Amino acid sequence: MKVLFVTPELAPLVKTGGLGDVSGSLPVALAGLGVDVRVLLPAYPAVTRALKLEPGSRVPRVVVATVPAQAALPPAQLISARSPQGIELLLLHCPVLYDRPGSPYLGPDGRDWHDNDLRFGLLSRVAALLGGPASPKVWHPDVVHVNDWQAALAPVYLAFSALPRAASVMTVHNLAYQGIFPPEAVSRLGLPPQSFVVDGAEFYGKLSFLKGGLACADAITTVSPTYAREICTAPLGFGLQGLLAARAQVLTGILNGVDTDYWNPATDPMIAQRYDAASLVDKRANKLALQQALGLEADGQAFVLGMVTRLVEQKGVDLVADVIDRLVALPAQVAIQGSGDRALEERLLALARRYPGRLAVRIAFDETLAHGIEAGADVFLMPSRFEPCGMNQMYSQRYGTLPLVCRTGGLADSVTDCTPETLADGTATGFSFAPAEATALLAAVRRAHALYAEPQTWAAVQRAAMARDVSWRGSAEQYLELYKRVTATS
Repeated sequence: MKVLFVTPELAPLVKTGGLGDVSGSLPVALAGLGVDVRVLLPAYPAVTRALKLEPGSRVPRVVVATVPAQAALPPAQLISARSPQGIELLLLHCPVLYDRPGSPYLGPDGRDWHDNDLRFGLLSRVAALLGGPASPKVWHPDVVHVNDWQAALAPVYLAFSALPRAASVMTVHNLAYQGIFPPEAVSRLGLPPQSFVVDGAEFYGKLSFLKGGLACADAITTVSPTYAREICTAPLGFGLQGLLAARAQVLTGILNGVDTDYWNPATDPMIAQRYDAASLVDKRANKLALQQALGLEADGQAFVLGMVTRLVEQKGVDLVADVIDRLVALPAQVAIQGSGDRALEERLLALARRYPGRLAVRIAFDETLAHGIEAGADVFLMPSRFEPCGMNQMYSQRYGTLPLVCRTGGLADSVTDCTPETLADGTATGFSFAPAEATALLAAVRRAHALYAEPQTWAAVQRAAMARDVSWRGSAEQYLELYKRVTATS
């Protein structure tokens, strides 16, 4: 099975969120199952620097294909490289589009690049070219697997290309981001006019990359079974619920995995004291280290709530802020790291000044501190209003830090609530609540606090959480079965 995996992000080379983590881990798991997988990725400056492929480097650039210009899309080259995980990369080299400061999507001013339609239209077009009969490479994939709106036009280009062509799989990591551009983009990108219709890429008179991919892909996946059901109805369908419901027969929810080598408390070099399920007493040293690092009161018995997230409404950060007074009164300590909405940042910082030693807020992202919170907290808060999959709840289970989540999307699929029944049969791995309201969140935290007062029961839930298989292998096997089905019917 030959698979071209197309992504705008790839950890650890370039990452803005969970998509980067998935793109860094899933191809490795697929390769472990015998899949011949190659990853197509823009040659951003961060990528070429990390791989030592910048001009003047001792590492020679190996150009494996040249892509001619089309419509307003400039010419490009494909450079062969290897990811840090050993996966073959095809780097899309087009300096006029990708050789820029800032994130993959935003300039230094925090605004979208004005030509993101060209930047990611080119990524999509090259992916389709490699999967079609006019490919400039001798390696031809059986499946072109594209991720999120930035690669979503590839199934559109493929659907209107000549045969034989690869099958297409479209994975949605977050339906809220759809890649919508003015109708003039259709001709700029060289898309067939017949693709810009209500059953194709047209969305209220504009071009939607994501809608085009969802309409034209041979199969659609999203990152958890519950989210696959949620997006077929409003409000989480974000205007595409009718299309998704109509295509439900080709829509599959496959829960993400995590990199269990990187997120492993027994080997993690970023935590104060390594430990495993047989040495949970050593976890306490990480709590003391976290308290010292953040200026919280030093107390190995304190009930510590941790949170590492984007500080935005989707993540339910405001719900936590709404009940901070009552959390510290339990008593509990709260450690929050993240950045995002300025108003939420300022609100949390003001609360931290009100509760020194009880609430610590760090407006930044620090990977070492993120690991320290996972290892040092007793409970990890994820009160997201919606969450396609989520990763931190699985990291937390690995670290015996019980996740407390809103019952939505992948959070519902990956956390088993502590109830009398699940505690009795040993399946409980955390706490969940619904709806996404401050009172429901507070009630769940109070349940967790009460259970924390029962050390033997708490430790049993920790061990059950740590024993849960959150690796990529099971998910990769589901993707491989999907690839087999889609190539058999396309």
